[in-house]
Amino acid sequence: MEPPGNVATVATLEKAIDILFHLHGEPEARGVTAIGRALGMPKSSAHRLLAALSRRGLLERDDRGRYRTGMGLVALGLGALEHDPIGRAARPILESEARELGETVFLVAARGGRLVVLDKAEGTGFLRAAPQVGSTVPVHATAVGKLYLAFGPDAVEPVDDEPERFTDRTATSAEALAGEVERIRRQGFAENREEWIPGLAVVAAPVRVGGRLVGALAVAAPVQRLDALGREWVGEQAMAAAARVAARLEGSET
Repeated sequence: MEPPGNVATVATLEKAIDILFHLHGEPEARGVTAIGRALGMPKSSAHRLLAALSRRGLLERDDRGRYRTGMGLVALGLGALEHDPIGRAARPILESEARELGETVFLVAARGGRLVVLDKAEGTGFLRAAPQVGSTVPVHATAVGKLYLAFGPDAVEPVDDEPERFTDRTATSAEALAGEVERIRRQGFAENREEWIPGLAVVAAPVRVGGRLVGALAVAAPVQRLDALGREWVGEQAMAAAARVAARLEGSET
């Protein structure tokens, strides 16, 4: 049995972490009262934890006394991404593929049940709307997400019974997603055509080590440019690049 002091310390730490996750998901800064109410926390406790997190740079306080995530949290996140083994293995391949294709190439992997963008290399073609490094992407509405449903469903959180419809092309029924999964298993790569972001098309290929899905390499471009390249050809390129990432990972583990 843990001493009471240890239990209290852990509980306080968990409350501080709850604050960080809460503010991470908020588009605007929040005040002490609103944060405490949202988390079921006394205002005095919320104020004390917010002040401590701000002193360490994990939160920032604006001139109206409201809080948002700080650059210290960004630095921690980027440090974690930089030290991720798959990120180190994939970086040179992302860059070479972006140069060859002229389009932006992403590395995405499941972390804590969510799909996180670990890295990206930009091509010469302009990409107006695309996820940023460190952001998460939905499972049911992206090529990478459907790839995980096909080859590594246990690594991601289950799709809701009524998933969000981002565009009129978003697959929201279990039958439609099941059909997509079967097609992905047959062809070896996944596609997304304006299912999440209007105008954006993506082709994603699995990075597998020892038969286990550890990530995905995705090529993103405006629909017209990806069609001009040929989606099947891009899929073959992505699969070859993903295999090279896997080979580098396997080499680093021996």
